[in-house]
Amino acid sequence: KTRWERWLVPAFVYFFQKLYPFAWVNDPANGMAAAAGGCALVRRDALARAGGLAAISDALIDDCALARLIKRQGAICLGLAETTFSIRPHDGLKDIWTMVARTAFTQLHYSPVLLAAAVAGMAVIYMVPPTALAGGLLIGENSLAGLGLAGCLMMAGAYGPILGLYRQPPWAAALLPVAALFYAAMTIDSAVRHWRGRGGQWKGRIHDG
Repeated sequence: KTRWERWLVPAFVYFFQKLYPFAWVNDPANGMAAAAGGCALVRRDALARAGGLAAISDALIDDCALARLIKRQGAICLGLAETTFSIRPHDGLKDIWTMVARTAFTQLHYSPVLLAAAVAGMAVIYMVPPTALAGGLLIGENSLAGLGLAGCLMMAGAYGPILGLYRQPPWAAALLPVAALFYAAMTIDSAVRHWRGRGGQWKGRIHDG
């Protein structure tokens, strides 16, 4: 509902889908598992067989840890719905930033190498196409501009379904590179918080590996 939510939450779901392709998660033969803590249903008997919540008591990203635990018992399903509504709004940038910075470096296994690779990957995928388009137009290099435009169109096409799900206008795809820049900065801040001993803050406690 807020400006920051409309801009950054669809991008968050988009990046989550890239980290955890739903088709892989839903494939019983694939070892990848993931869940979204906002809405997760689990059979009580399956949870008991897996060791209960005590088995993931030390996990910071507990929803995905729960998914891995349950998938060892059988199939799981991860998807998006149009009939669910969040009761926990993110009123401003600070709320979204804190949500991401709390676990982003954990997702990278606290590795500076993976951090550098993730930030470099975000830059190449999301910043190079618009930069090439703008630079090509500026210096009159049509081939460079054409390649940049092609990259931007592919980016917009991949992002389009998520924008449609959240009823956002198609032109919002042009803001994805800026959103990616913000998420890269949140990931770096997550690492800085960890190195300063303030990582994994949740409900007034520091829970960090």
